[in-house]
Amino acid sequence: MKGTKNNIRVAAAQFETKSGNKGYNLSVIKTLSKKAKGQKADVVCFHEMCITGYTFLKDLNPKQCVELAEEIPEGPSVNELTQIAKENEIVILAGLVEKEADHLFNTFVCVGGSGLIAKHRKLHPFINACLSPGDQYTVFEINGWKCGILICYDNNIIENVRATTLEGAEIIFAPHVTMCAPSPFPGSGYVHKDLWDNRYDDPDALRREFDGPKGREWLMRWLPARAYDNAVYYVFSNPVGMEGDHLKNGNSLVLDPFGEVITEIKSFEDEIAITDCTSDKLTIAGGYRYKNARRPELFGKILSSPNSGNVLPPWLKSFKTDEK
Repeated sequence: MKGTKNNIRVAAAQFETKSGNKGYNLSVIKTLSKKAKGQKADVVCFHEMCITGYTFLKDLNPKQCVELAEEIPEGPSVNELTQIAKENEIVILAGLVEKEADHLFNTFVCVGGSGLIAKHRKLHPFINACLSPGDQYTVFEINGWKCGILICYDNNIIENVRATTLEGAEIIFAPHVTMCAPSPFPGSGYVHKDLWDNRYDDPDALRREFDGPKGREWLMRWLPARAYDNAVYYVFSNPVGMEGDHLKNGNSLVLDPFGEVITEIKSFEDEIAITDCTSDKLTIAGGYRYKNARRPELFGKILSSPNSGNVLPPWLKSFKTDEK
C-alpha cells in the first residue's frame, strides 16, 4: 500500500490562445497562475502548446517552425514561466515548440520558482511533419506526489497511460487541443464560429454543442477509463474559443482515480478549476488492484508487435507526413 501524504491542490486551466503571440499567451498564463495561487493551488496546468499556439502549425513551413521554437530550459519562455512561478509560489505546466540541434519537438514543461522541473516531448506528434516524436515516458515529483505528462494523442494510446503509471505516476497532467473536429465518432464535427461569436446572446446553443458528441460527450467515452483503469488522478486542460482556425470547447477538468469528474470549467471565459487530490483514493480505487493483478508473461510479446504507425486524425487526412 502507498503511504499517506499531504494533499496536493491542482488547477486545470483554459484560455483562448493567440497563434504565434507568445507575449500575449504568457500574460494570460501569468494572470491565471496568480488566480490559482489566490485559491491556494500548488500547481496549475495549461493546454498543449499554450505558449505558441497549436493548430496554426499545420500551415507553417520548416523555417517558420524553427523561428517559433526555443531551447529548453535556456529559452525566454521557460525563463518567463520561472519568474511567474517564483512570484506566485506555484508550479506551472505549459507547452511550446522546443528545438534541440536539428530537431523540433512538441514539448510540455513543468516549472517551479527555481526553474525547470521536468519536460515531456509528445510521443505521437502529427500537426506538422517538422516535429520529431519523443522517445521516453516522463515521471517526476511535485510536493511528494509522483506525476506524469502525456500530451493529447499520447493519452489515446492506452499503453502510454499504463506505462506512465507503472513508472509510478499518481497524477497525469494531460494537456490537449481537442474536440469539436471531425472523427468517426457519431455526431462529431466542427462547431460553427458564429455560435462562439454569439455566445453571450445565446449561450445555451453553444453549450449544447460543446457538451454534446462534438465535445464533452466524446471525451467522457474514454478519458474517465484512463483514470479508472490505472487508479490515477487526471488533470485535463484544453483551450476555449478559437485555436487557430478551429473552435475549441475548453471543459478543462480533473478526474479522480475512480474516473469521477471532481472539478470542471463550464465557462466560455479564460478560467481555472481547482480541487484537492487525496492519497487515499490511489489505493482504494479498483485500478490499483487491476495493475497488481497483471500477468505480463501472457501479453508481453503481443504488446511488442509492430503496427502501421498511422496516427493522423480525419481532419488532417490530407496532410502528408513526408512533406518537407
